[in-house]
Amino acid sequence: MAHTRREYLAATAGLGAAGLTAGCLGGGSGGGTDDCSITDESTVSELSRPTLGADDAAVTVAAFEDFACPHCATFSLNTLPDIRSAYVESGVIKYEHYDFPIPVDERWSWQAASAARGVQDETDDETFFEYAHALFENQDAFAPQLITDLADDVGAPGCAIQGDALNETYRPIVEADRQAGIDAGVQGTPTVFVAGRAVEPTYDAIATAIEAER
Repeated sequence: MAHTRREYLAATAGLGAAGLTAGCLGGGSGGGTDDCSITDESTVSELSRPTLGADDAAVTVAAFEDFACPHCATFSLNTLPDIRSAYVESGVIKYEHYDFPIPVDERWSWQAASAARGVQDETDDETFFEYAHALFENQDAFAPQLITDLADDVGAPGCAIQGDALNETYRPIVEADRQAGIDAGVQGTPTVFVAGRAVEPTYDAIATAIEAER
């Protein structure tokens, strides 16, 4: 489970090479305002990685994603639910989310990631994934008010999460994930690793790799 914001607010700033062509590769911007009062806040540089499943699961699946990447939305909305049903809920895998702003969108690739990590910090990993799913569902409508409303919907403090987005409060954590991806050879998103080996981000390819590792 994620540590809480209170534990980390004062904090300061093993994967194989990818070699696969992923979907999203760059560019863009975003904008918008709403009625939250946003103030500057310190960045957070320590937070556990969002995961699903047991830590002692036989196989680890790691996915690198950009919240502004349409191909990541397809993966998250269409493929991940099947992976969860077949392999997370049965205890076979631990699933790890890594942020990898390419960026597809110079603003929201970073700010949506920071918002999602803020939700994780305020709540737990399961709620992070619920919020991430909602972000991908509404990818074409990113705006500060949307960030706020979706956070409220999952039980997180909406204006605080908007502040996390606009201030990029969790940028050090997002940057660390991105660097881990670069070190692993990630060049586009989504990129998925099964037991440290890069595979195509399709259900069949992931399932085949999982079965080979069981």
